[in-house]
Amino acid sequence: MPKYAIDLKSGAIKNEHPIIIGIDLGTTHSLVAIMENGKAQVVKDEFGENALLASLLHLSEDNVFSVGEKARAYIEVDPQNTIYSVKRLMGKSYDDLLSYKDFYGYELLDTGPENLVKIKLRDKSFTPIELSAEILKSLKLRVEKLLDNIVSKAVITVPAYFNDAQRQATRDAGKLAGLEVLRIINEPTAASLAYGIGLDKSVVQTVAVYDLGGGTFDISVLQIQDGVFEVLSTHGDTFLGGDDMDKLIARHWCDQKVFPATFIPSLRKLAEKAKKHLSEHDLFQETDSRFGELSLTRSAFEVIIKPLIDRTLLACEKVLSDANLTINDLDQVIMVGGSTRVPLVKKEVSAFFQKAVFDQMNPDEVVALGAAIQADILAGNQEDLLLLDITPLSLGIETVGGLMDTIIPRNSKVPTKVGRSYTTSVDGQTKLMVSVFQGERDLVNYNRKLGEFVLSGIPPMPAGIPKIDIQFLLDADGILKVKASELRSGVETSVVIQAQYGISEEEMALLLIDSIKNASSDLAARALQESKNEAANVL
Repeated sequence: MPKYAIDLKSGAIKNEHPIIIGIDLGTTHSLVAIMENGKAQVVKDEFGENALLASLLHLSEDNVFSVGEKARAYIEVDPQNTIYSVKRLMGKSYDDLLSYKDFYGYELLDTGPENLVKIKLRDKSFTPIELSAEILKSLKLRVEKLLDNIVSKAVITVPAYFNDAQRQATRDAGKLAGLEVLRIINEPTAASLAYGIGLDKSVVQTVAVYDLGGGTFDISVLQIQDGVFEVLSTHGDTFLGGDDMDKLIARHWCDQKVFPATFIPSLRKLAEKAKKHLSEHDLFQETDSRFGELSLTRSAFEVIIKPLIDRTLLACEKVLSDANLTINDLDQVIMVGGSTRVPLVKKEVSAFFQKAVFDQMNPDEVVALGAAIQADILAGNQEDLLLLDITPLSLGIETVGGLMDTIIPRNSKVPTKVGRSYTTSVDGQTKLMVSVFQGERDLVNYNRKLGEFVLSGIPPMPAGIPKIDIQFLLDADGILKVKASELRSGVETSVVIQAQYGISEEEMALLLIDSIKNASSDLAARALQESKNEAANVL
């Protein structure tokens, strides 16, 4: 039976496309965008002034959250109950964050190595999912006030290198905020949509999207042709951004003034002010009642942050190598994220790619605009555009002898479905453990275990007779479902792989580096193990 939306004021039937909003849930700022008259527009605050919502939260004594600029003042006076950079905590355990503890003015709770970290506020504890949901609620409310209508569907962006746990956490935050998250989209892909919408469809464009935000960095290479946006390769770091520049400035001042490292969170706001000032001036100077005179020249600032920029350029090298391209193959280099406003960033990136960077759009808004365009595609308003994302690391299962059998190779396009046939290795075997891993090494010991499940009820047969089909289904959000079935008997089972926490992206990058460094020894180990397996089968 058809359903109709009714305008309760007039009694008229509404006949319109569903409202789907695009959200950029950022480390330092978040935005929401919608389509208006066929064009993506960011939604500004109730005063019609600022599109950016500071990703800040404060919990009052009567347990009420204030979000955005209202929470900013509490960073100084009540730091233990004021949350910033919550995006960096998404999908993480306490152990993942140990080396970053001095960055936070609030208390992180150790809930065990297998659980998501929690944050202590007042006498309560909150997960990063609950806190992110408060930011999403504010953005949802902003749109509802503007449109005088209920909004329940959204597209939310994440860094391209967010792993499964972090994507699941983002989706859960949306659900908690009262939103049906139709799609999780990679930030560089969203940015390419915002820039690519006006490109001549008869021209093939290969672009690099350099996205340096408040807390995350992504570099992606995309090919745009006939309205199709195809990600060729991607690389990134979810612990690299403008926040790290602020931290380095604060640490520099602590070293100069011989302050303890515990002063770093208190100096963070002044450090951010210095960074922004030095983007347009050569000297920052300010006297603070607590810390005395603080100064920083642009040249000193650039020396401090140069190692961070160098890290992004190493990722740029890697992403070109993965795409089998050189800098000469790129038509454009798109700059995204507020931290790309730093002059040295533009200068170094332009020098690396040997071409002027493309930064005509507001770097803070471009990701949210792209998310709104993707939302418009899902609403059925733009049928001539197609988005193809990729998975950043290989996915596979453990086979006899601890070997990694890759089923979905890294940089495979998503959504995708891949199947492979296996059999038993022991006579009369009635159960099969399926262990799912992520990584690039030939031996599972060096890869990351995502989860496991048991296929039971296999009829007892001689080894090698059962036909076991294993299917990997990777959806458009990069979330994995694994299904195993024994074809002769029809027995089957499936599981959605939902890791409880994520490893740092530095470790994820090391998986790739290790696979290259140890390729020769891995190959020898694999050959030996496969020979042993073959010998056992012959015997």
